[in-house]
Amino acid sequence: MSREKLRRAILPPVQENITKLEKSINEGNFYGAQQMYKSISARYVSAERYSEALDLLESGACLQLKHGQVTCGAELAVLFVDALVKGKIPYGKDILDRVRKIYNVFPKVPLPSNLAEDDDDVRELNEALGAAKTRLEGCSSFIRAAIKWSAEFGASRNGDPQLHVMMAEYIYSESTELNMAKVSYHFVRGNDPKKFASTLVNFMSKCYPDEDDLAIARAVLMYLSMGNLRDANYLMDELKRLVESQELELPESDLIQFITFLLLTLERDALPLFNMLRVNYKSSIDREPAFSEMLDEIAEKFYGVQRRNPLQGIFGDLFKMM
Repeated sequence: MSREKLRRAILPPVQENITKLEKSINEGNFYGAQQMYKSISARYVSAERYSEALDLLESGACLQLKHGQVTCGAELAVLFVDALVKGKIPYGKDILDRVRKIYNVFPKVPLPSNLAEDDDDVRELNEALGAAKTRLEGCSSFIRAAIKWSAEFGASRNGDPQLHVMMAEYIYSESTELNMAKVSYHFVRGNDPKKFASTLVNFMSKCYPDEDDLAIARAVLMYLSMGNLRDANYLMDELKRLVESQELELPESDLIQFITFLLLTLERDALPLFNMLRVNYKSSIDREPAFSEMLDEIAEKFYGVQRRNPLQGIFGDLFKMM
């Protein structure tokens, strides 16, 4: 018997290790169990017993996260995706459900809303901010790896849309310094514009003045720069419905007026009107540098206008992901 076959033969059934390590975690031995999860799963991967490695890593990630061990759980979650890649496991609903199961165990903890008034408050706030940063970094690393795996092994070029929605949701809920551009980046690559609209309305209720119309315009322009007029229109319609049902109002600004006219213009072959809108609303468009680049991409997608620098949009996407 070859050495490789011998190694495959002597590894015990994975359930034995799952049970043993679950007991260790329940006894509070988180660090020791973590090292065992990593070493044993590596042996299953080395023996090309990928299914068992995945079972072990999924169990470990969920258990560690349920016990509040976010760093450990996130590490095992990333190793779960790494095993998918090494095993060349194809993208499919079953694996996606397992990724979602791990994602759902990542904790979501509201940050303290009260301002720090004494040393104890300051310490509590700093601890909460540090924990939120750890949660966000851990979950983002996991979902980012899963998106990359899905794109490589059978999903669309941008990766599975549901994974992008998970990423957008978690960034929005756990960020200590919210970056709506990142949230929007993932939502527009997702498949849930209704949830995106709800998130934008929530953001409008707590953002600084003049940020609400920027967030709405950015979302619509991101959809359009991908050639997705349908979801751009749906997003605006859903925003109007939500603000009306909650007795709120959409911001009334030149930028929102521009977006409204732009959506109507893109319904037909009207490049001269498109160019006229860009000139007339230039001061509003210039409020965010990325808008002009996205409009260049929109002109190319809808009217075949070639950009001066064909790499411009590619680098824009890379910067948004950073």
